Amino acid sequence: MFSIFKIKPKFPADYFPITTDIHSHILPGIDDGSPDLETSIFLIKGLMELGIKKSIATPHIISDLYRNTPSTIANSLFSLKNELKNQGIEFEISAAAEYMMDTYFFELLKSGEPLLTINDNLILTEFSYVSPPDEIEKMSFEIITAGYKPILAHPERYGFFNRNLAMYNKLSELGFLLQVNLLSLAGFYGKDCKKAAQYILDNNLAAFTATDLHHERHLAMLNQKKSRAEFHKYLSHRKWNVFFR
Repeated sequence: MFSIFKIKPKFPADYFPITTDIHSHILPGIDDGSPDLETSIFLIKGLMELGIKKSIATPHIISDLYRNTPSTIANSLFSLKNELKNQGIEFEISAAAEYMMDTYFFELLKSGEPLLTINDNLILTEFSYVSPPDEIEKMSFEIITAGYKPILAHPERYGFFNRNLAMYNKLSELGFLLQVNLLSLAGFYGKDCKKAAQYILDNNLAAFTATDLHHERHLAMLNQKKSRAEFHKYLSHRKWNVFFR
């Protein structure tokens, strides 16, 4: 006799879609992520428990808020690597940056100064949440003609886009590689962001997924059973961030 209740599909309890995280804020003391070494170590231990083996930390570079440089980022990375070594923690970590596409960013681009890349010519970029960007076509053109491939961080989180889902298709057509936050899929930022993340994934527009980890609350959400079920449902059909394994 068949049950009248729908049987929910099972998923591995330890399932996590990535082993390399290309977007996080775990370097100590230089942006709105980890404030100190103790917190950074705590977050890294949490990432390791999720199954992540490598992290490319991406502190913000924002002209009027976090004007980080290769030097400030390298110094923070050095202190973190030292602490990992002192504590006997084997975890592979490197650093790039998350560039706000503001006036300062395009000044850096035009100067020819090498930007901090995720890998080869891939750079992580973001828009302001305040208002829709002007001249998106020009932005992508300038980045690409400078020899870089832009990864757009968490496109599902921009309210001016997630109210017009077709914009994600356009962003992809313009050359932006879309990176969905796992936290969006878990519902951390609300229903609109989750719906937009699902749209991006359902339409095969996502090139990458990442944690965008900032603090303990993010870590707790990533580790919830409900979150892992969502990750398995939307992400288990393909391997993610394989280029960085």
